[in-house]
Amino acid sequence: MRIHQLPETLINQIAAGEVIERPASVVKELVENAIDAGARRIEIATAAGGKALVRVIDDGSGMDAEDLALAVRRHCTSKLDQRLDDIRTLGFRGEALPSIGSVARLTLRSRPKDAPHANEVSLAGGVPAPLKPAAANQGTTVEVRDLFFATPARLKFLKSDRAETAAITEVVRRIAIAFPSVRFTLSGPDRSTLDLPATGEDRLARVAQVLGGEFAANTIALDAMREDVGLAGHVGLPTWNKANSLSQYAFVNGRPVQDKQILSAIRAAYSDTLPRGRYPVAVLWITLDPALVDVNVHPAKADVRFRDPGLVRGLIIGAIRQALTDGGDRASPSASMGLAQAFRSPEAFGEAPQTGAAYRGSFGGAPRPGNGGWQAGQSPSRPLDGFASGFSEKSQPEISGAVMPSARVDETQSDPSLETHPLGAARTQIHENYIVAQTRDGLVIVDQHAAHERLVFERLKSSLRAGRVPSQILLLPEIIDLPEDDCDRLAERADDLAQFGLVLERFGPGAIAVRETPSMLGDTDVAGLVRDLADEIAEWDSAGGLSDRLEAVASTMACHGSVRSGRRLIPEEMNALLREMERTPGSGQCNHGRPTYIELKLADIEKLFSRR
Repeated sequence: MRIHQLPETLINQIAAGEVIERPASVVKELVENAIDAGARRIEIATAAGGKALVRVIDDGSGMDAEDLALAVRRHCTSKLDQRLDDIRTLGFRGEALPSIGSVARLTLRSRPKDAPHANEVSLAGGVPAPLKPAAANQGTTVEVRDLFFATPARLKFLKSDRAETAAITEVVRRIAIAFPSVRFTLSGPDRSTLDLPATGEDRLARVAQVLGGEFAANTIALDAMREDVGLAGHVGLPTWNKANSLSQYAFVNGRPVQDKQILSAIRAAYSDTLPRGRYPVAVLWITLDPALVDVNVHPAKADVRFRDPGLVRGLIIGAIRQALTDGGDRASPSASMGLAQAFRSPEAFGEAPQTGAAYRGSFGGAPRPGNGGWQAGQSPSRPLDGFASGFSEKSQPEISGAVMPSARVDETQSDPSLETHPLGAARTQIHENYIVAQTRDGLVIVDQHAAHERLVFERLKSSLRAGRVPSQILLLPEIIDLPEDDCDRLAERADDLAQFGLVLERFGPGAIAVRETPSMLGDTDVAGLVRDLADEIAEWDSAGGLSDRLEAVASTMACHGSVRSGRRLIPEEMNALLREMERTPGSGQCNHGRPTYIELKLADIEKLFSRR
C-alpha cells in the first residue's frame, strides 16, 4: 500500500473528531470565539439538543471580508503569533470553525464597526461557498445546522436531546461564571430560556445567578497567594454539600477547566469533613503567569498542565483548609432552614392534620413498627453495651400504650454573660444526647456525640503532626512485587514514609521489603497500602495516601473516644463543650460530615408561633 496525502476535507473531519465531540463542544468553541472578540452580549439558540441548530450571536468586533474568508480555513487565527507560552485568549489553534464546517452546515455573517455592510461565508461538509455581502448588525452570527450530517456514524454516539441540551446549559453556565461582565442568553424550542444579565466585576453576584441565592450564605471567601500564583473564590461549608461534583468550578487565567489535579486538591482539602459519596461546592479562580501553565494539553482545552503542580495543589488545599479554620464552628444555615420548614403546619401544604406516630414519622422518616416512640436502648447511637461508667438508662413512661421519650429539663443556672458567645449558654440536655443552648437572639441545639467526636479527632490529628508516628516491627518482612519504576519512587521517598511509621527498602530490582508499619493501622493490608502509595506517588509525587489512612484511623478512634449518646452531662460539662467547639476549627460538622449543631433565630421561632 502506497503512502499518499489525505484530502483537506478528510483532514478536517479527523480534526473535528478531536475538537467537536458533541453539540456542547460547538457551543463552547463559538462562545469562546465571541468572548475573544470582545463581546458584551452573547445570545445562544439551540434546537433538538444542538443537533439541528446552534446559533451564536455576539456584539464583538466583527470581521471584514478578508478575515472572514480565512476564518474557515484550518490553522488560521488572530490570537497566536509564534509562541505557545504566552496564551492570553480562550482560543488559539484556528481549528474550531473549519472542524465544525467539515461535519455540519456552517454559516458565518460578520460586520466590523463602521463597515457599510456585513459579509457571509458558508461551508457544508467541508465544501466552501463563495463569500457574499449580507445584512447584519455589528458583530458576528454563526449558525451550525445538521451537526454530523457529513459523518452520520457520529450521530449514533450522541445522547438524547434532553441530555445534550443539559450539557449545553452546563457549558454556558461555566463560561458565564468566568465572565461576569458579559450578558448571556440561552434559548430555543428545546429548553426554557436562561438569561444571565451582566454583573460587572461582581463575581459573587454572577455565581449566585448560576448556583442560586443560597450560595453566599453557605460559602466562605478565599484570597491566597503563593509564589506569584493567586487563588480567589468561594468554597462551601462542609455541611452544605452535593451528591455530585457538578457544583465545582475552576478557572485558570479566566479559562474554564475541568482538570483532575484541581478537583483532586479540592477533594483532599475536604477529606476529613465530608461524608462518603458527598461533594463540596467550590468556585475557584487561579491566576498565574501564562508561561507557568500549558493549556495546549488536549484539543478541548479543558485540561491544563502546571509547571509546578505541587505548588498549585498545596495552595488550593492550604487555602481551603485555612478558610474552613477561619470560619470557626460555623455550620450551614440550610440545616436550620430545614428544621423550621419541618415545623410548618401540614395545613399550609393543603394536607390533612397528622397525629400520633404518623405525625412523628413526617419529621424523621417512617415510624418504627409497633409504637412510634423513640427508645434510647434501640438507638444506633446508644452507649456500648456493658459500658456503664457515666451512663444510665431511664425507663420510659407509658402514655396511652405508647412509649414516650424522656427529657432532662432541669435548667442550668449559668452565667447570663455566656449568652454572648456564638454557641450561647447551655440550658438543658434532652434525650441524653442533645444540648440546648440559649443565645442573645435564638437557640442552638448541639449533638453532643458528634461535636465531641470532632474535638477528639482534631486532638488526634495534632498529635500526628507533633512527631514521627509510632510503628510496629513485622516479625517477618513482607515482600511486595512491583514494577521497577514504582520501586524506584518508593525508595526515593523512604525517609518521608518512615515519618509516617512505614519503613521499607529495596529488595532486588522489582520488589520492596516492608519491615515496619504504622501501629495505628493495626493488622492492615500492607501490600495494598504500598501499591496505593506507589500509584499516588507516580501521579502526584506525594505520600498523602498514608496520611489519609492514618486520619481515617484517627476518625474511628475519635468516634469511640468521644462522649457517647446517652451520657448525662452537668451544666459545666455542657458549657465547656460549647466553648471548646468555638475554639476548634471545623467543629460545625463531625468528621463524617454531619452537622454538629443547628441554630434557630428568635425571629424564626416567633414565625413558628405566628407572632410575626
